[in-house]
Amino acid sequence: MNRKNIMITLLSLFYSICIIIGNSFMNTNSFLYIKKHILLNIILFILVFIVLFLLLKYIFTKLDNYKEKKKKNNKKINKFIELFDKHPFLISLIIILILWSPYIIAYYPVILSKDPSFQIKQFFNIPNKYSTYVVLLDPNMIITNHHPVFHTLLLGSCLKLGVLINNHNLGLFIYSMIQIGILSSTLAYTISYFKKLEFNRIYLLIMLLFYGLVPVFPYYSMSCVKDVIFGSFVILYIIHLYKFIKEEITKDLIFKMILIMIGMILFRNNGIHTIILSFPFLFFLKKNWEKCLIVLLFVLGFNFTYNKVVLPYFKITPTSIREMLSIPFQQTARYVRDYPNEVTNKEKEVIDKILTYDTLAERYNPEKSDPVKNEYNRYATSSNLKEYFKTWFSMFLKHPITYVEATINNTYGYFYPLKVNWYLYTEYEDIIVEDGFNYHFNSLKGLRNILKKYGKSFIFIPILGLLINIGFNDYLLIFMSIYLIYKKKYKYLIVLAPSLVLLLVCIASPVNTYFRYALPYIFALPVNLGL
Repeated sequence: MNRKNIMITLLSLFYSICIIIGNSFMNTNSFLYIKKHILLNIILFILVFIVLFLLLKYIFTKLDNYKEKKKKNNKKINKFIELFDKHPFLISLIIILILWSPYIIAYYPVILSKDPSFQIKQFFNIPNKYSTYVVLLDPNMIITNHHPVFHTLLLGSCLKLGVLINNHNLGLFIYSMIQIGILSSTLAYTISYFKKLEFNRIYLLIMLLFYGLVPVFPYYSMSCVKDVIFGSFVILYIIHLYKFIKEEITKDLIFKMILIMIGMILFRNNGIHTIILSFPFLFFLKKNWEKCLIVLLFVLGFNFTYNKVVLPYFKITPTSIREMLSIPFQQTARYVRDYPNEVTNKEKEVIDKILTYDTLAERYNPEKSDPVKNEYNRYATSSNLKEYFKTWFSMFLKHPITYVEATINNTYGYFYPLKVNWYLYTEYEDIIVEDGFNYHFNSLKGLRNILKKYGKSFIFIPILGLLINIGFNDYLLIFMSIYLIYKKKYKYLIVLAPSLVLLLVCIASPVNTYFRYALPYIFALPVNLGL
């Protein structure tokens, strides 16, 4: 087999395995469906593999033979196209905002879901669940870094301004305008940059329609979750990684990259991990590696100062270690559910010091670790954790398949396109209303219902719905990576690295197939495909 066929075979095998396993877990939350219908699954696997192999071979061949057509100088040109060619950023921005305007009007002032509601409570020093998950450095400072402090301060400050002018909705809408401005400008910039790279105009117009008409963009522009602004910085980061590879590294480019990386750190706690697992690969290009090193050292210095000096100075408590332990906690919970009679008294005692043993089996949700980790003992010591992991490992040796099933059950949707989870925020939470805040939607309920039906049905539209399907997007990421390896264009894997890292974050996350976690790399899909 030649290099192409090897890559296509590996890719087809991977996709086929994901589909067979995903189908089993969607039906039985385990490998049970495969065991019960072994012959059927073997036949299905062979058929899926053959179809995927032929399809991928066709796509690989098409890409190998692709040659960009030379531009034809047409004298007659549409006035809109002429304006678009001259002012791609401005025209794109205007069209995006026009297409988003029904959502902005219908969902005024903002879509406030649970997490940002609790952030507001923290800002106004109101008791909330996130402040009880950790041992506070100072009982009088209940803001924690569970959600990025900078985002909490931005959201809370906007509402505080609304409180001062006695119009709480207007204060929240100020936040919406900031977020809409950042996201729409970022998306318009991607089109403008691709125009500069002389991309085919048709692709640019498709990007514009994608940004304007696919409902996740306007819906999340009005949803005040941290991931939206973070996702904007990720898109800019991807483009600037490409610039670091292709262009001369100037002071201006360095300055912009540093600002973007700082933005990633401030708006998501795992922003620094995305940077560390992508940016250093630029050193291997042996081109201006000294400048890249300076950028990285500066950003690492900022991250250290912000998290280890600034936040502790203001007595802001770091996030709990439990946020990183969804995978082992789910494995323990499944083991306790499936083999309660095999858990010794000593093991029960060790687990109880971490996760409250008595209700652990009942709390276990195969696709969401929150019920399990919400009972994490915030007073647990490093010694308790050390004992827990010894117990965790000894249980693994007894029933390793249970651990494998627990992890797959909590993640399979990221690799199985037929698993479609709820993915839009369309209603507001009245969590802050009970605390005296006058937050509410306007009277345009009919318009909201129309937009809601469109938004929730879009993902089920054939072909088009795949654009925002998490599993399909992850397949595309893996496809692009394999194709670059096949073409030996290894340096461009750096451009895909942020999205691949964020996919790994999704795998370690507490919820299966959760759109908000995948949002940054799904929003970046047109950029990744184009580059």
